[in-house]
Amino acid sequence: MRPRKKVAWAAASGALVVAGSLGLAACGGSSSSGSKTNSSNASSAIGFGQPFSNNPQKGGTYRVGTTDFGFNGGFDPSGEYLAWAQTLYQNLLLRGLTGFKHVLGNEGNQVVADAAESIPTPTDGGKTWTFKIKPGIKFGPPVNREVTSKDYYTAFERIGTKSVVAQYGFYYNDIVGMKAFEDGKAKTISGITMPDAHTIVFKTTKAIGDFPQRLSMGAATPFPAEVANCFKKVGEYGRYIISSGPYMIKGSDKLNIKSCATMKPISGFNPSKELDFVRNPNYDPATDSADMRQSFPDAFTFTVDSNEKDIFDKVQAGQFDDSVDAVPPDVARTYATDSTKKNLLQSHADDSTNYIYMNMSEAPFDDVHVRKAVNWIINRTALRKAWGGPLYGTLGSHIVPPAVYGDGAGDINSYDPYSTPNQAGDATKAAAEMKLSAYDTNKDGKCDVAACNNVIFLNRSIDPFVKMTPLIRDALAKLGINLKVRELPTGPAYETSGVVANRIQIGSNARWGKDYADPSTFFDPLFTGKNIIPTGNSNYALTGLTAAQAKTLKIPYPKGGVPNFDADIAKCDATTGTDRTACFVALDKKVSETAAPWAVYEFGANTDLLSTAVTAWNLDQSNGETAYAHVAVDPSKQK
Repeated sequence: MRPRKKVAWAAASGALVVAGSLGLAACGGSSSSGSKTNSSNASSAIGFGQPFSNNPQKGGTYRVGTTDFGFNGGFDPSGEYLAWAQTLYQNLLLRGLTGFKHVLGNEGNQVVADAAESIPTPTDGGKTWTFKIKPGIKFGPPVNREVTSKDYYTAFERIGTKSVVAQYGFYYNDIVGMKAFEDGKAKTISGITMPDAHTIVFKTTKAIGDFPQRLSMGAATPFPAEVANCFKKVGEYGRYIISSGPYMIKGSDKLNIKSCATMKPISGFNPSKELDFVRNPNYDPATDSADMRQSFPDAFTFTVDSNEKDIFDKVQAGQFDDSVDAVPPDVARTYATDSTKKNLLQSHADDSTNYIYMNMSEAPFDDVHVRKAVNWIINRTALRKAWGGPLYGTLGSHIVPPAVYGDGAGDINSYDPYSTPNQAGDATKAAAEMKLSAYDTNKDGKCDVAACNNVIFLNRSIDPFVKMTPLIRDALAKLGINLKVRELPTGPAYETSGVVANRIQIGSNARWGKDYADPSTFFDPLFTGKNIIPTGNSNYALTGLTAAQAKTLKIPYPKGGVPNFDADIAKCDATTGTDRTACFVALDKKVSETAAPWAVYEFGANTDLLSTAVTAWNLDQSNGETAYAHVAVDPSKQK
């Protein structure tokens, strides 16, 4: 999954990622939909507090503070790759053909039908999917008409329009005719047909085991062409989104859609200040499921406040009900140890990975022995302490969080190829690896060539990232690698690392969470060479880079090449069930051991502090964020 929104207790503005966890105890409980969470599920293994539903009533406004929206695609669903944005789309604003129940644990990771009547069984060897759309689903004002198959087709036209910059468009590349449409060689996408207004058929070039999950994402939701087609540049549609869900952006009814020229941004979304949702008057609950969306509040208000301390002061004072940012450790500890307050603190594994990436096209990290040496020297326990200690995460040891594998994951829960005493690093093993590298000419366990001086290291300029920088810098110095540190606010840091031509050699600004509960959502965007793009790239290690790509991107290509796992990933993508799990588990081990492009140090979690006015709350496991579809407030307790 894409970068996450919650940053850990940031003192400055900027956010893209979900925070660390309160790893206090595993515990089961009931979701707001009445079903039980699975306490043995790895996705619930970090847990403090449980979803609750205390006589929730409809009405009121759910008020949320955030230091920054952090959108990396302007909130345009075609290109937006932020987990929190996907949460807003799926819980409140847009109806995909498929979706999730937005609850904690395994149940929340299972794909279900949303706007589709059901999830069909594919035909033609798994390459043809025929979806029937429920009648009665309508766009909100000012479009005010029924959603049809054509509106879903429009979504894929936008994905195939290069100027829109669909950051996760690679999930749909295997739809027949998509590439020809994208390259301007065809006027339509031949693999998508619409026999009638309520039927849409997808044909793919190969069997795709997780195709229903891919259709849950914001880019695949319905777009009314009469509005969306006016906005063909990156991020533009984000301020004009027309609702197909229970809520709409406030002021949507005032949007003048007589022509493209008459449209002005919807007033309820000011990217630097506030995002407001109100009920969509055209939403019919009969077309939906309470298991998926209960939609208690009348409105949602998300307010930007760059002072993170002020946000949590307001939550505790009852002026905000929740925060998009992570709970500061001192506040979390206070609530965790106070029996009268602990029910207001929620922390659950969010299926994300914290890691240090190394650019395999750049010296000295074009040498696998250097990358392995970094894995051995890193003190994972110290890095976790920088995040706040055991309360803020479990130590990570490989690429995909164990919960994403689900059942049949075998020994991945205990797999750790770079295990050291107390996970504090091992200088001896690190030096032994460095001696094997071409950059240690005198074989003393340290790099002794110019390539190891002024190595560009990128990080964020906020806590806890700035606390990690000296730990990483000092550790690599023991290997003779001297870092030239560059720290930037969260948004600019992601933008910088996402531009391949910037040639960032090593960085720890990134975190990654699943797009949905399938390991392909780590391997496809992060390790597939064919998905490397000049801008908005997420494969920071450049795994799978070819010489031809390097020439086009105007970056160096090492003499020894770059490890390529494209064939392995494609093989796993074509499988289903336990075979799929086993395939990706084996690939996780293969990448970690033979390429070592990352030094993984933590599996993360989501933390939330709630006001006393909150009467219902759940975690959306599919996105690792608050399940806004299942929250409620008592207005009489708000201040």
